[in-house]
Amino acid sequence: MTGPAAGPGAPVDPLDADGEALYEEAPCGFLSARPDGTLVKVNGTFLRWTGYARDDVVGVMRLHDFLTAGDRILFETHIAPLLRMQGHAREMAVEIESAGGGRLPMLANFTLASGPDGEPVLIRAALLDATERRSYERELLKARARAERLEAAATSLARTLQQSLLPPRLPDVPLIDLGGQYHAAGSGAEVGGDFYDVFETRGGHWIVVLGDVCGKGALAASLTSSARHTVRAAAMRVSSPTEIIHEAHEVFVSYHPEQFCTMVVADLEPAGDEAVRLTIASGGHLLPACRRAGGRTEPLGAPGRIVGLLDEPPPLTERSTVLDVGDLVVFCSDGVTEARDPEGFYGYERFVELVSGMGDLDAQVVADRVVADALDFQGWRARDDIAVVALKVRPPAR
Repeated sequence: MTGPAAGPGAPVDPLDADGEALYEEAPCGFLSARPDGTLVKVNGTFLRWTGYARDDVVGVMRLHDFLTAGDRILFETHIAPLLRMQGHAREMAVEIESAGGGRLPMLANFTLASGPDGEPVLIRAALLDATERRSYERELLKARARAERLEAAATSLARTLQQSLLPPRLPDVPLIDLGGQYHAAGSGAEVGGDFYDVFETRGGHWIVVLGDVCGKGALAASLTSSARHTVRAAAMRVSSPTEIIHEAHEVFVSYHPEQFCTMVVADLEPAGDEAVRLTIASGGHLLPACRRAGGRTEPLGAPGRIVGLLDEPPPLTERSTVLDVGDLVVFCSDGVTEARDPEGFYGYERFVELVSGMGDLDAQVVADRVVADALDFQGWRARDDIAVVALKVRPPAR
Protein backbone atom coordinates (compact mmCIF):
# COMPACT_ATOMS: atom_id res chain seq x y z
CA MET A 1 0.00 0.00 0.00
CA THR A 2 1.15 3.54 -0.64
CA GLY A 3 -0.40 5.17 2.41
CA PRO A 4 -3.38 5.30 4.72
CA ALA A 5 -6.86 5.14 3.27
CA ALA A 6 -8.28 8.52 2.42
CA GLY A 7 -11.62 9.56 3.79
CA PRO A 8 -14.12 12.36 3.32
CA GLY A 9 -12.37 15.67 3.90
CA ALA A 10 -8.88 14.22 3.45
CA PRO A 11 -6.44 16.07 1.15
CA VAL A 12 -6.98 15.08 -2.46
CA ASP A 13 -4.21 14.22 -4.87
CA PRO A 14 -5.32 15.96 -8.12
CA LEU A 15 -3.53 13.34 -10.20
CA ASP A 16 -4.81 10.40 -8.14
CA ALA A 17 -1.25 9.20 -7.75
CA ASP A 18 -2.15 7.55 -4.46
CA GLY A 19 -3.50 4.22 -5.65
CA GLU A 20 -4.99 3.27 -2.30
CA ALA A 21 -6.88 6.55 -2.09
CA LEU A 22 -8.17 5.99 -5.62
CA TYR A 23 -9.36 2.52 -4.63
CA GLU A 24 -10.99 3.65 -1.40
CA GLU A 25 -12.69 6.76 -2.79
CA ALA A 26 -13.64 5.43 -6.22
CA PRO A 27 -17.14 6.42 -7.44
CA CYS A 28 -18.14 2.75 -7.28
CA GLY A 29 -17.98 -0.02 -4.74
CA PHE A 30 -15.10 -2.53 -5.03
CA LEU A 31 -15.16 -5.96 -3.44
CA SER A 32 -12.70 -8.86 -3.69
CA ALA A 33 -13.56 -12.36 -2.56
CA ARG A 34 -12.18 -15.89 -2.53
CA PRO A 35 -13.75 -18.39 -4.94
CA ASP A 36 -16.15 -19.46 -2.18
CA GLY A 37 -17.35 -15.82 -1.93
CA THR A 38 -15.67 -14.87 1.36
CA LEU A 39 -14.65 -11.22 1.27
CA VAL A 40 -10.96 -10.38 1.50
CA LYS A 41 -11.11 -6.71 0.60
CA VAL A 42 -13.74 -3.95 0.27
CA ASN A 43 -13.41 -0.25 -0.42
CA GLY A 44 -14.67 2.70 1.60
CA THR A 45 -17.26 3.71 -0.96
CA PHE A 46 -19.14 0.42 -0.61
CA LEU A 47 -18.94 0.61 3.20
CA ARG A 48 -20.36 4.16 3.22
CA TRP A 49 -23.19 3.18 0.89
CA THR A 50 -24.19 0.13 2.93
CA GLY A 51 -23.33 1.27 6.49
CA TYR A 52 -21.17 -1.74 7.29
CA ALA A 53 -17.88 -1.60 9.22
CA ARG A 54 -14.87 -3.12 7.52
CA ASP A 55 -14.19 -5.60 10.36
CA ASP A 56 -17.79 -6.82 10.15
CA VAL A 57 -17.48 -7.92 6.52
CA VAL A 58 -13.87 -8.76 5.58
CA GLY A 59 -13.24 -12.43 6.30
CA VAL A 60 -16.72 -12.72 7.75
CA MET A 61 -19.33 -12.23 5.01
CA ARG A 62 -19.58 -13.67 1.53
CA LEU A 63 -20.53 -11.87 -1.68
CA HIS A 64 -24.03 -13.23 -1.85
CA ASP A 65 -24.69 -12.40 1.83
CA PHE A 66 -25.24 -8.80 0.72
CA LEU A 67 -27.84 -9.79 -1.86
CA THR A 68 -31.61 -9.99 -1.41
CA ALA A 69 -33.16 -13.47 -1.46
CA GLY A 70 -34.10 -13.28 -5.12
CA ASP A 71 -30.68 -12.02 -6.17
CA ARG A 72 -28.95 -14.81 -4.24
CA ILE A 73 -30.74 -17.22 -6.52
CA LEU A 74 -29.62 -15.11 -9.48
CA PHE A 75 -26.03 -15.28 -8.24
CA GLU A 76 -26.05 -19.07 -7.86
CA THR A 77 -27.96 -19.88 -11.06
CA HIS A 78 -26.64 -17.22 -13.45
CA ILE A 79 -23.71 -15.13 -12.23
CA ALA A 80 -21.58 -17.94 -10.74
CA PRO A 81 -21.96 -20.18 -13.84
CA LEU A 82 -21.02 -17.26 -16.11
CA LEU A 83 -17.89 -16.63 -14.03
CA ARG A 84 -16.87 -20.27 -14.28
CA MET A 85 -17.55 -20.49 -18.02
CA GLN A 86 -16.26 -17.18 -19.37
CA GLY A 87 -14.54 -15.45 -16.46
CA HIS A 88 -16.89 -12.47 -16.24
CA ALA A 89 -20.51 -11.39 -15.77
CA ARG A 90 -21.40 -7.85 -16.75
CA GLU A 91 -24.15 -5.31 -16.10
CA MET A 92 -26.09 -7.43 -13.63
CA ALA A 93 -28.93 -5.54 -11.94
CA VAL A 94 -28.96 -6.55 -8.28
CA GLU A 95 -30.18 -5.22 -4.95
CA ILE A 96 -27.80 -4.95 -1.98
CA GLU A 97 -29.10 -5.14 1.60
CA SER A 98 -27.58 -2.40 3.76
CA ALA A 99 -26.62 -2.80 7.40
CA GLY A 100 -29.83 -1.02 8.38
CA GLY A 101 -32.02 -3.38 6.36
CA GLY A 102 -32.64 -1.07 3.42
CA ARG A 103 -32.18 -2.06 -0.21
CA LEU A 104 -29.86 -0.36 -2.66
CA PRO A 105 -30.31 -1.01 -6.41
CA MET A 106 -26.93 -1.51 -8.06
CA LEU A 107 -25.42 -2.47 -11.38
CA ALA A 108 -22.66 -5.05 -10.86
CA ASN A 109 -19.73 -6.32 -12.94
CA PHE A 110 -17.85 -9.45 -11.83
CA THR A 111 -14.54 -10.92 -13.01
CA LEU A 112 -12.82 -14.16 -12.01
CA ALA A 113 -9.00 -14.16 -11.65
CA SER A 114 -7.08 -17.44 -11.99
CA GLY A 115 -3.67 -18.52 -10.72
CA PRO A 116 -0.74 -19.91 -12.77
CA ASP A 117 -2.31 -23.36 -12.66
CA GLY A 118 -5.59 -22.02 -14.10
CA GLU A 119 -7.51 -22.50 -10.89
CA PRO A 120 -9.76 -19.63 -9.71
CA VAL A 121 -8.22 -17.55 -6.93
CA LEU A 122 -10.20 -14.33 -6.70
CA ILE A 123 -13.59 -12.83 -7.58
CA ARG A 124 -13.58 -9.09 -8.14
CA ALA A 125 -16.79 -7.06 -8.16
CA ALA A 126 -17.45 -3.44 -9.09
CA LEU A 127 -20.86 -2.03 -8.12
CA LEU A 128 -22.45 1.20 -9.35
CA ASP A 129 -25.24 2.92 -7.44
CA ALA A 130 -28.34 2.58 -9.65
CA THR A 131 -30.81 4.37 -7.37
CA GLU A 132 -31.38 7.27 -9.74
CA ARG A 133 -31.35 4.97 -12.75
CA ARG A 134 -34.02 2.77 -11.16
CA SER A 135 -36.08 5.83 -10.27
CA TYR A 136 -35.74 7.05 -13.86
CA GLU A 137 -36.76 3.65 -15.21
CA ARG A 138 -39.84 3.61 -12.98
CA GLU A 139 -40.81 7.09 -14.15
CA LEU A 140 -40.17 6.05 -17.72
CA LEU A 141 -42.42 3.01 -17.33
CA LYS A 142 -45.11 5.19 -15.77
CA ALA A 143 -44.79 7.71 -18.60
CA ARG A 144 -44.98 4.92 -21.17
CA ALA A 145 -48.08 3.49 -19.49
CA ARG A 146 -49.67 6.95 -19.46
CA ALA A 147 -48.79 7.44 -23.12
CA GLU A 148 -50.26 4.05 -24.03
CA ARG A 149 -53.47 4.88 -22.16
CA LEU A 150 -53.70 8.26 -23.88
CA GLU A 151 -53.02 6.70 -27.28
CA ALA A 152 -55.70 4.08 -26.68
CA ALA A 153 -58.15 6.79 -25.65
CA ALA A 154 -57.24 8.93 -28.68
CA THR A 155 -57.61 5.93 -30.99
CA SER A 156 -61.00 5.08 -29.51
CA LEU A 157 -62.15 8.70 -29.80
CA ALA A 158 -60.90 8.94 -33.39
CA ARG A 159 -62.68 5.73 -34.38
CA THR A 160 -65.90 6.88 -32.73
CA LEU A 161 -65.68 10.27 -34.46
CA GLN A 162 -64.79 8.64 -37.79
CA GLN A 163 -67.79 6.33 -37.54
CA SER A 164 -70.02 9.35 -36.93
CA LEU A 165 -68.83 10.76 -40.27
CA LEU A 166 -69.80 7.59 -42.16
CA PRO A 167 -73.29 6.08 -42.54
CA PRO A 168 -73.93 3.54 -39.76
CA ARG A 169 -75.25 1.18 -42.43
CA LEU A 170 -75.92 1.44 -46.12
CA PRO A 171 -79.60 1.83 -47.06
CA ASP A 172 -81.70 -0.54 -49.13
CA VAL A 173 -81.87 0.97 -52.61
CA PRO A 174 -84.34 -0.45 -55.16
CA LEU A 175 -82.59 -2.57 -57.83
CA ILE A 176 -79.18 -1.87 -56.24
CA ASP A 177 -76.89 -4.12 -54.21
CA LEU A 178 -74.63 -1.83 -52.13
CA GLY A 179 -71.32 -2.39 -50.35
CA GLY A 180 -69.03 0.00 -48.50
CA GLN A 181 -65.72 -0.26 -46.67
CA TYR A 182 -63.43 2.16 -44.85
CA HIS A 183 -59.91 1.56 -43.51
CA ALA A 184 -58.04 4.19 -41.49
CA ALA A 185 -54.36 4.86 -42.11
CA GLY A 186 -51.69 4.00 -39.54
CA SER A 187 -52.81 3.27 -35.99
CA GLY A 188 -56.20 4.91 -36.48
CA ALA A 189 -55.46 7.46 -33.75
CA GLU A 190 -56.37 10.38 -36.05
CA VAL A 191 -59.56 11.11 -37.92
CA GLY A 192 -59.05 10.84 -41.64
CA GLY A 193 -60.52 12.92 -44.42
CA ASP A 194 -62.19 10.19 -46.51
CA PHE A 195 -65.97 9.90 -46.40
CA TYR A 196 -68.87 8.38 -48.28
CA ASP A 197 -72.64 8.50 -48.09
CA VAL A 198 -75.71 7.07 -49.81
CA PHE A 199 -79.14 8.62 -49.26
CA GLU A 200 -82.53 9.15 -50.94
CA THR A 201 -83.72 12.50 -52.30
CA ARG A 202 -86.82 13.55 -54.16
CA GLY A 203 -88.88 11.42 -56.53
CA GLY A 204 -87.09 8.10 -56.03
CA HIS A 205 -83.61 9.49 -56.73
CA TRP A 206 -80.63 8.28 -54.70
CA ILE A 207 -77.31 10.09 -54.21
CA VAL A 208 -73.97 8.34 -53.86
CA VAL A 209 -71.04 10.54 -52.77
CA LEU A 210 -67.44 9.66 -52.00
CA GLY A 211 -64.90 12.35 -51.10
CA ASP A 212 -61.59 13.20 -49.52
CA VAL A 213 -60.93 16.43 -47.61
CA CYS A 214 -57.41 17.69 -46.99
CA GLY A 215 -55.67 17.02 -43.70
CA LYS A 216 -56.25 14.80 -40.69
CA GLY A 217 -57.37 15.18 -37.09
CA ALA A 218 -59.84 17.75 -35.78
CA LEU A 219 -59.64 19.94 -38.90
CA ALA A 220 -60.34 16.97 -41.15
CA ALA A 221 -63.30 15.98 -38.97
CA SER A 222 -64.74 19.49 -39.24
CA LEU A 223 -64.26 19.62 -43.01
CA THR A 224 -65.60 16.10 -43.51
CA SER A 225 -68.72 16.84 -41.49
CA SER A 226 -69.23 20.10 -43.41
CA ALA A 227 -68.77 18.42 -46.81
CA ARG A 228 -71.06 15.50 -46.03
CA HIS A 229 -73.89 17.60 -44.62
CA THR A 230 -73.55 20.19 -47.39
CA VAL A 231 -74.03 17.45 -49.98
CA ARG A 232 -77.10 16.16 -48.15
CA ALA A 233 -78.62 19.63 -47.82
CA ALA A 234 -77.84 20.60 -51.42
CA ALA A 235 -79.34 17.38 -52.79
CA MET A 236 -82.69 18.36 -51.30
CA ARG A 237 -82.72 21.64 -53.26
CA VAL A 238 -80.87 21.11 -56.54
CA SER A 239 -81.35 18.50 -59.19
CA SER A 240 -77.93 17.41 -60.45
CA PRO A 241 -74.51 16.20 -59.21
CA THR A 242 -72.87 19.26 -60.80
CA GLU A 243 -75.06 21.65 -58.80
CA ILE A 244 -74.42 19.67 -55.60
CA ILE A 245 -70.64 19.96 -56.07
CA HIS A 246 -70.94 23.68 -56.86
CA GLU A 247 -72.79 24.23 -53.56
CA ALA A 248 -70.09 22.32 -51.70
CA HIS A 249 -67.51 24.53 -53.41
CA GLU A 250 -69.30 27.68 -52.23
CA VAL A 251 -69.32 26.40 -48.65
CA PHE A 252 -65.57 25.69 -48.74
CA VAL A 253 -64.76 29.09 -50.26
CA SER A 254 -66.99 30.93 -47.77
CA TYR A 255 -66.39 29.03 -44.54
CA HIS A 256 -63.18 27.03 -45.04
CA PRO A 257 -60.83 29.28 -47.01
CA GLU A 258 -57.50 27.75 -47.98
CA GLN A 259 -58.97 24.27 -47.50
CA PHE A 260 -60.11 21.99 -50.29
CA CYS A 261 -61.79 18.71 -51.03
CA THR A 262 -62.27 16.22 -53.84
CA MET A 263 -65.58 14.46 -54.33
CA VAL A 264 -67.50 12.42 -56.84
CA VAL A 265 -71.30 12.60 -56.80
CA ALA A 266 -73.66 10.22 -58.59
CA ASP A 267 -77.42 10.40 -58.93
CA LEU A 268 -79.34 7.11 -59.34
CA GLU A 269 -82.89 6.94 -60.71
CA PRO A 270 -85.01 4.14 -62.18
CA ALA A 271 -84.77 3.67 -65.95
CA GLY A 272 -87.44 1.05 -66.49
CA ASP A 273 -88.19 -2.09 -64.53
CA GLU A 274 -84.68 -3.60 -64.69
CA ALA A 275 -82.31 -0.67 -65.26
CA VAL A 276 -80.96 2.36 -63.44
CA ARG A 277 -79.78 5.68 -64.85
CA LEU A 278 -76.57 6.93 -63.24
CA THR A 279 -75.61 10.60 -63.65
CA ILE A 280 -72.18 11.51 -62.36
CA ALA A 281 -69.86 14.51 -61.85
CA SER A 282 -66.38 14.62 -60.34
CA GLY A 283 -64.85 17.53 -58.45
CA GLY A 284 -61.20 16.54 -58.75
CA HIS A 285 -61.85 12.99 -57.57
CA LEU A 286 -60.98 9.62 -59.08
CA LEU A 287 -63.58 8.38 -61.53
CA PRO A 288 -65.39 5.16 -60.60
CA ALA A 289 -64.77 2.00 -62.62
CA CYS A 290 -67.77 0.32 -64.27
CA ARG A 291 -67.70 -3.37 -65.11
CA ARG A 292 -70.54 -4.18 -67.49
CA ALA A 293 -72.34 -7.50 -67.24
CA GLY A 294 -70.90 -8.38 -70.64
CA GLY A 295 -67.33 -8.02 -69.34
CA ARG A 296 -66.24 -4.59 -70.60
CA THR A 297 -64.72 -2.31 -67.93
CA GLU A 298 -64.36 1.46 -68.23
CA PRO A 299 -64.20 4.66 -66.13
CA LEU A 300 -67.44 6.57 -65.73
CA GLY A 301 -67.72 10.36 -65.89
CA ALA A 302 -65.16 13.05 -66.71
CA PRO A 303 -62.44 14.72 -64.61
CA GLY A 304 -63.21 18.03 -62.90
CA ARG A 305 -61.39 20.60 -60.79
CA ILE A 306 -60.86 20.24 -57.04
CA VAL A 307 -63.58 21.69 -54.80
CA GLY A 308 -62.59 24.89 -52.92
CA LEU A 309 -59.24 25.29 -54.69
CA LEU A 310 -60.09 28.58 -56.44
CA ASP A 311 -62.78 31.18 -55.79
CA GLU A 312 -64.74 30.65 -59.00
CA PRO A 313 -66.93 27.53 -59.38
CA PRO A 314 -64.96 24.57 -60.73
CA PRO A 315 -65.70 23.62 -64.35
CA LEU A 316 -67.46 20.25 -64.26
CA THR A 317 -68.74 17.80 -66.84
CA GLU A 318 -71.80 15.73 -66.05
CA ARG A 319 -72.23 12.34 -67.74
CA SER A 320 -75.12 9.86 -67.70
CA THR A 321 -75.27 6.16 -68.46
CA VAL A 322 -77.82 3.38 -68.06
CA LEU A 323 -76.84 0.45 -65.86
CA ASP A 324 -78.42 -2.90 -66.57
CA VAL A 325 -78.73 -5.99 -64.39
CA GLY A 326 -75.27 -7.29 -63.49
CA ASP A 327 -73.45 -4.00 -64.12
CA LEU A 328 -71.00 -3.13 -61.34
CA VAL A 329 -69.71 0.36 -60.39
CA VAL A 330 -66.92 0.86 -57.85
CA PHE A 331 -65.95 4.22 -56.29
CA CYS A 332 -62.67 4.56 -54.35
CA SER A 333 -60.49 7.18 -52.67
CA ASP A 334 -56.84 7.79 -53.56
CA GLY A 335 -55.85 5.63 -50.59
CA VAL A 336 -56.27 2.79 -53.11
CA THR A 337 -54.53 4.17 -56.18
CA GLU A 338 -51.73 5.92 -54.25
CA ALA A 339 -50.84 2.91 -52.15
CA ARG A 340 -47.10 2.25 -52.54
CA ASP A 341 -44.75 -0.68 -52.50
CA PRO A 342 -40.95 -0.42 -53.03
CA GLU A 343 -41.46 -0.45 -56.80
CA GLY A 344 -44.08 2.30 -57.10
CA PHE A 345 -47.76 3.19 -56.87
CA TYR A 346 -50.75 0.84 -56.99
CA GLY A 347 -52.24 3.00 -59.75
CA TYR A 348 -55.65 3.53 -61.31
CA GLU A 349 -55.03 0.89 -64.00
CA ARG A 350 -54.60 -1.85 -61.39
CA PHE A 351 -57.83 -0.69 -59.73
CA VAL A 352 -59.75 -0.95 -63.02
CA GLU A 353 -58.20 -4.36 -63.74
CA LEU A 354 -59.20 -5.59 -60.30
CA VAL A 355 -62.80 -4.43 -60.79
CA SER A 356 -62.94 -6.13 -64.19
CA GLY A 357 -62.41 -9.52 -62.54
CA MET A 358 -65.15 -9.19 -59.91
CA GLY A 359 -68.32 -9.12 -61.97
CA ASP A 360 -69.77 -12.22 -60.29
CA LEU A 361 -69.34 -10.99 -56.72
CA ASP A 362 -71.76 -9.22 -54.38
CA ALA A 363 -71.15 -5.50 -53.86
CA GLN A 364 -69.93 -5.83 -50.27
CA VAL A 365 -67.46 -8.55 -51.23
CA VAL A 366 -66.19 -6.29 -54.01
CA ALA A 367 -65.66 -3.38 -51.60
CA ASP A 368 -63.88 -5.63 -49.11
CA ARG A 369 -61.58 -7.09 -51.77
CA VAL A 370 -60.58 -3.70 -53.19
CA VAL A 371 -59.53 -2.57 -49.71
CA ALA A 372 -57.73 -5.86 -49.04
CA ASP A 373 -55.84 -5.71 -52.35
CA ALA A 374 -54.67 -2.14 -51.69
CA LEU A 375 -53.54 -3.11 -48.18
CA ASP A 376 -51.77 -6.24 -49.40
CA PHE A 377 -49.95 -4.19 -52.05
CA GLN A 378 -48.39 -1.98 -49.36
CA GLY A 379 -47.65 -4.71 -46.85
CA TRP A 380 -50.83 -4.11 -44.82
CA ARG A 381 -49.53 -0.75 -43.57
CA ALA A 382 -51.91 1.85 -45.00
CA ARG A 383 -50.26 5.26 -45.41
CA ASP A 384 -53.55 6.94 -46.30
CA ASP A 385 -57.20 6.31 -45.51
CA ILE A 386 -59.08 4.04 -47.88
CA ALA A 387 -62.77 4.38 -48.72
CA VAL A 388 -64.64 2.21 -51.22
CA VAL A 389 -68.30 2.06 -52.30
CA ALA A 390 -69.55 -0.58 -54.73
CA LEU A 391 -72.97 -0.80 -56.33
CA LYS A 392 -74.37 -3.52 -58.56
CA VAL A 393 -77.69 -3.61 -60.40
CA ARG A 394 -79.68 -6.65 -59.29
CA PRO A 395 -82.77 -8.22 -60.81
CA PRO A 396 -86.09 -6.88 -59.49
CA ALA A 397 -87.83 -8.93 -56.82
CA ARG A 398 -90.54 -11.15 -58.27
